[in-house]
Amino acid sequence: MKVLGIKEDSIVDGEGLRTVIYFAGCSHQCPGCHNPQSWQLHAGNDYTLEELLQRVCVNPLNDITFSGGDPFFQAKNIVPLAKALKQAGKNIWAYTGYTIEELLQRGKQHELELLEYVDVLVDGRFIEKEKDLSLTYRGSRNQRIIYLRTSVHSKNSQENPVISVL
Repeated sequence: MKVLGIKEDSIVDGEGLRTVIYFAGCSHQCPGCHNPQSWQLHAGNDYTLEELLQRVCVNPLNDITFSGGDPFFQAKNIVPLAKALKQAGKNIWAYTGYTIEELLQRGKQHELELLEYVDVLVDGRFIEKEKDLSLTYRGSRNQRIIYLRTSVHSKNSQENPVISVL
């Protein structure tokens, strides 16, 4: 897997204390993106599944966030990691420039498999004219927080639109 970086103890990339994995590669290339260095796949460092698991499971209290870039750009490689993290009891958030409708319509096997392990999906491209720094866990008003697993609970409000899918 190509990884740009790993940040431990984040409180802004999902609920609770999280370890964030920034995956390299993104085809959306949104104007105003806060992480344009993540667009190129070659910008990342190679990690094996075992190396990433050792690195991100050091703190048993932290849950996991997949960010980037766009983790769905490397879905085939990330699925085994997501499966192992779920087996370790981790809650997984993933950020993507795709909407969930786009991912479902694309019907790509590995993207759909990755969705099976994600508890919360923050979807939608970053739109600079929709940028709002007051939003929780997202950068622009068009982006949605989608709870894919019913075991995850959150308050529903207009400021923080929540969609329960399953």
